[in-house]
Amino acid sequence: MRWRPKRLALIVALVATLTLLCCGGTVSALLLGGVADDSGTMTLSSTGCGVGGPVDPNAKLPRLQSYGTAQMKNAAIIINVGAELKLPPRAWVIAVATAMQESRLSNLGYLGENNDHDSLGLFQQRPSSGWGKPSQVTDPEYAATKFYNKLKTVKNWDHLPLTRAAQRVQISAYPNAYAKHELVATQIVNVLADGAANAAGSSVSMVCASPADVAASGWTNPLAEKGPDAHKWDVGSGFRTLDRPKHQGVDLIVDTGTPVRSVASGVVSRVKCDETFAGVKDCDHAGYPGKGGCGWMLEIQHPGNIMTRYCHLVERPNLRAGQQVAAGEVVATSGTSGNSSGPHLHFEVHLNNGRSSASAVDPVQFMAQRGAPLGGSQ
Repeated sequence: MRWRPKRLALIVALVATLTLLCCGGTVSALLLGGVADDSGTMTLSSTGCGVGGPVDPNAKLPRLQSYGTAQMKNAAIIINVGAELKLPPRAWVIAVATAMQESRLSNLGYLGENNDHDSLGLFQQRPSSGWGKPSQVTDPEYAATKFYNKLKTVKNWDHLPLTRAAQRVQISAYPNAYAKHELVATQIVNVLADGAANAAGSSVSMVCASPADVAASGWTNPLAEKGPDAHKWDVGSGFRTLDRPKHQGVDLIVDTGTPVRSVASGVVSRVKCDETFAGVKDCDHAGYPGKGGCGWMLEIQHPGNIMTRYCHLVERPNLRAGQQVAAGEVVATSGTSGNSSGPHLHFEVHLNNGRSSASAVDPVQFMAQRGAPLGGSQ
């Protein structure tokens, strides 16, 4: 597969704010600074977890960030082929992100001395490696079909991190490059396929992901449980409120002992006792306001240089730094250690794998953008 030179690299400034409100089977999405029609007018996309189906690739399509209408048409073709093959939206997100990395969603022909061997088309498939004739791999429908057919042979592809699933199809020299496109690929699928990236990840029924599901975006809720006895919970203290301007996350109100899940696939970066009791580092007891610190805390780094932090855990998570975790995997148990007035999970999201207040973003908006809204009743 081709490594794209810098002139072809996608430089995505994450300035788009996507607000998703999912209830009654509908989702409303607004991308600010990201989506425009051919005249440059911003558009509001009303979406519904894929129930409306993918858009016709020949329809008038919007632009999204640095992707023009021709590129969006290629994305629409990729999505439509996935739908025709009865693959769930998770496959569409993987395929679109892969084509973003390989060609910036452009159907590339032969590039002369810049060509990587005989790589061609949206996915930079090589005729000499058995992908098809040059005229075939430069046909977007054919190329997408070949990609999906290979993806289906990958064991548990729908539960793998996007970059690993894509790499097992593409066999790229830069296997970690696909991850950085997951957010914009999710937005493209939502814009072109009626919010399909917010549907349940492995389902072809186009139903909004429940709090217990991993959405097609690859993200899920940190506290959801399946079954009639699942814990009910709500968002308590919010992100940087007027009364708590230095609160860098949100408090999710649950009883002690609630399973805490990784919100996406990733790698554990830190497990720490962040509390001092009577002059001794000790997190194995209930906390109280003013004590200071997160108590038992866990940090996980996710594709796209996203870090999530989980605080006030009841005990040390049975994890080690460098350990891989899957989306939805139980990684800890909620409690009230550290600076805590009662049982809850303090949840933070940081960009650029940062740990400071400067890198923190509002988890409610961030998780809604990925089809995994916070709140047990949503």
